[in-house]
Amino acid sequence: MTATHEVTNQVPLPYGHDTAADPTLLDALHRAGAGWAEPELRELGRLAGSEEAAEHGRLANEHPPVLRTHDRFGHRVDEVEFHPSWHELMRTAVSHGLHAAPWRDDRPGAHSARAAKFHVWGQVEAGHTCPVSMTYAAVPALRHSPSLAAELEPLLAAKEYDFGLREPHTKRGLIAGMSMTEKQGGSDVRTNTTVATPQPDGTYRLTGHKWFTSAPMSDLFLTLAQAPGGLSCFALPRVLPDGSRNRLQLMRLKDKLGNKSNASAELEYDGAVGWLVGEEGRGVPTIIEMVNMTRLDCTIGAASGMRQAATRAVHHALHRRAFGKPLADQPLMANVLADLVVESEAATIVAMRLARATDLALAGDETEALVRRLGLAAAKYWVCKRGPAHAAEALECLGGNGYVEESGMPRLYREAPLVSIWEGSGNVAALDVLRAMARRPEAVQAFLGELDAAAGADRRLDAAVADLRKQLGDLTDLEYRTRRLVEAMALAFQGSLLVRYGHPAVADAFCATRLAGDRGSAFGTLPVGVDTAAIVDRARPVPA
Repeated sequence: MTATHEVTNQVPLPYGHDTAADPTLLDALHRAGAGWAEPELRELGRLAGSEEAAEHGRLANEHPPVLRTHDRFGHRVDEVEFHPSWHELMRTAVSHGLHAAPWRDDRPGAHSARAAKFHVWGQVEAGHTCPVSMTYAAVPALRHSPSLAAELEPLLAAKEYDFGLREPHTKRGLIAGMSMTEKQGGSDVRTNTTVATPQPDGTYRLTGHKWFTSAPMSDLFLTLAQAPGGLSCFALPRVLPDGSRNRLQLMRLKDKLGNKSNASAELEYDGAVGWLVGEEGRGVPTIIEMVNMTRLDCTIGAASGMRQAATRAVHHALHRRAFGKPLADQPLMANVLADLVVESEAATIVAMRLARATDLALAGDETEALVRRLGLAAAKYWVCKRGPAHAAEALECLGGNGYVEESGMPRLYREAPLVSIWEGSGNVAALDVLRAMARRPEAVQAFLGELDAAAGADRRLDAAVADLRKQLGDLTDLEYRTRRLVEAMALAFQGSLLVRYGHPAVADAFCATRLAGDRGSAFGTLPVGVDTAAIVDRARPVPA
């Protein structure tokens, strides 16, 4: 049979690279005093950049979870079946401590080390990081009930993934979830109608309907319900101490835009047994501890997705030729790639700064706690919102090949909006900044103090911070213009970090475009004079 053509100019598969060879990430890790974690991070990075890991990510998404409400005899089982690749991804994440392990680790920078690993491993497959994140976030909420925390925390922090519905104390490790949203309330959780009735034995019986419960096969859930004393937080295990199934009935799994590997369920509590966490009537302040931690992971997850998108685009452009030379050497493509890398590095540097603030705040640094409170709310809004546009532009760098599922870019694109919606969509996140400023006015000064650490280093940053101070001092129509204010806060935060710690070419490009406005509306509109070659080189995949 005669060959019709030779295959040429096709890009090699983007595997065999060290995903942790990210200069912005590694520099931030060492600044946080967590350099001790680099060997394990690099090991995880090599695994994340392997073809084997990519295959697990593909299979987990192409074979999504399946709900089994009843067994063949008609008994309710309420189980979700996952592809073996899902379990392999979870096993790797848990064994490397991406879940609650930092809460039992007294080494300096433990939460920053965990954030870096989350950033690297999340590039393999984002869906399974949801239960990993919720397990991490459950611990500070559970600590409102010291006896429950003492009982469950060692199992939540254990580096063993032990899947299956069994009584928690018989397992080698636990995964936790969160269930707050109800169909009539959405983000307004105070309108929740689930009822918690106290029992003589100190437990409560919960009855109600939850609209979104991610990772329903978790061992334990934190949930909100109306107790006699008001909206309260409860811990509900899937399996009760006597070995019987708790009455959490899975009604259906949601058919989502992306995040296909991860099950998200609609469920009913039909007299489910729960234990009070914190005090009655203090449900929101209790569970907000969990929400703030998952918001940190939303920011890290967005940065992780941008890094993957940028490196995939750069990899393609380095190997694909057009008009006699590699795409990466074409001036306009270099402009686009550099712009994508600038956005990626700005996201990574602020996410890691917030992880460092978490470490320091937990060690008792009140100023860092204030910076984290305000900075995290602003970053969650802005960084997560940048993800979809960034993913779309990176996909376009691959042309038609990027639109094909085999490239992996469509999955990345579908995943990108999730973190901007999860734990409070845009308006909720932006309004949380106003709430933080109203409740803790001193947080504004702490945040501005963080920005002032870069004062005098770049005139464009100085001008942006001066303008931000004016905006913060003007209360006219404040709620109406909240998005503009929060965007300015996040950009100034990113700019100050890049000026202090980033690569000079990246900091210069960021300040010129994001702060001084010398750009168009799309990616790839950096001004003349930016060192695009130096910037693009920072996203060049490094062989493992």
